[in-house]
Amino acid sequence: MATETAAATTTRTVKPADHPPLLAGDRGPIAMSRPGLHDTVLGILRPLPRGVILDCPAGEGALAQRMLADGFDVRCCDLYSELFRLDGVEIRRGDLSGILPYASELFDFITSLDGLEHIDSPPQAFREYKRLLKPGGHLIISVPNVMNIEERIKWLLFGYTSHFKPLSQQSKAKIRYDCAGMDEIAVHANPIGYNELRYYLEKNGFVIQGLYRDRKKANQWLYWPAVALIRLLAKLTPQKRRADRWTDELASDPVLLGGNTMIIHSIRR
Repeated sequence: MATETAAATTTRTVKPADHPPLLAGDRGPIAMSRPGLHDTVLGILRPLPRGVILDCPAGEGALAQRMLADGFDVRCCDLYSELFRLDGVEIRRGDLSGILPYASELFDFITSLDGLEHIDSPPQAFREYKRLLKPGGHLIISVPNVMNIEERIKWLLFGYTSHFKPLSQQSKAKIRYDCAGMDEIAVHANPIGYNELRYYLEKNGFVIQGLYRDRKKANQWLYWPAVALIRLLAKLTPQKRRADRWTDELASDPVLLGGNTMIIHSIRR
């Protein structure tokens, strides 16, 4: 019970004028994610009964603001709670790699967008999702889609994907300045694909309800020959092997033709 009474940090809207560019200025919360992600998540949530949502990581509070407007009871948590800009909403400091400051089975929903790729221990985050959600509770997670056709080809040609580039001394110095030393805001440490996400979800008693993409990418037509080949090979794969290897899911539009972000909606058994 002690964790549930942990002190919340004070919400701050105004940042010092000389603060690094990412954080400076007197303004409300803006989305730190790719365009389309919040719209997709809200599209999943809106048909569902209203309840208590944990948004972690909450960033500046842009998604929380929209979920509040839709009638949800929103609680927010982030490794860097000083980023939060949504007045009148409690923000707690917490690390997805550890134990979050909330009692067990407190939430009807958890939204955890663009967080897993930033932490050292994604498996611990899934254990926390299970602990914090009520049975039957909904979990919506998102990660950079490293398995779409464009990223697969970039990996083949260059040895890295768009979201997980090598970090030179110069790029790390820029991140450190832009993020005021809070490097985790920008550094992607763990590329996680559909296979790993599904494994950890099922291991912790979650059942996938839907797989989504943030938006369609404009240049996908360039990759249609490779997509056609992958899907032909999938169709030629024996049915049992297709089921064992999740072949149909890996060749689906949200994965193979996904945008920048892959979104999974699941329910805790």
